[in-house]
Amino acid sequence: MTTQDIAHRLVALSREGKFEQIYSELYDANAKSIEPDNEFGLGTVEGLHNFAAKGAAFNAQFSEFHSFYLSEPVVAGDYFSLAMGYDATHKTAGRVQLDEIALYHVKNGKVVSEQFFY
Repeated sequence: MTTQDIAHRLVALSREGKFEQIYSELYDANAKSIEPDNEFGLGTVEGLHNFAAKGAAFNAQFSEFHSFYLSEPVVAGDYFSLAMGYDATHKTAGRVQLDEIALYHVKNGKVVSEQFFY
């Protein structure tokens, strides 16, 4: 798959809420996920086996997700970016809205890193 193909497939699956399928189909087994320092206590993880725990830790912080958006991808070479965000009720901070940019790096037809800026 090309970077363009992966970007569009990731968007389609995200909009369907099929995150496990995204990782198994589009990500390299040794992929890295990078968060801003100290945000939501998630940090950086490496290896797909750690992605599920990171996702569960993130989701456990919220009692309800009200809405989610995801832009169309912007592709340049081996990278693509997405604007995304959500409106959710955090268990301790109350209702929050977050907008972010996600940057993905593709090598050999698989996502090898994702990095979030918010």
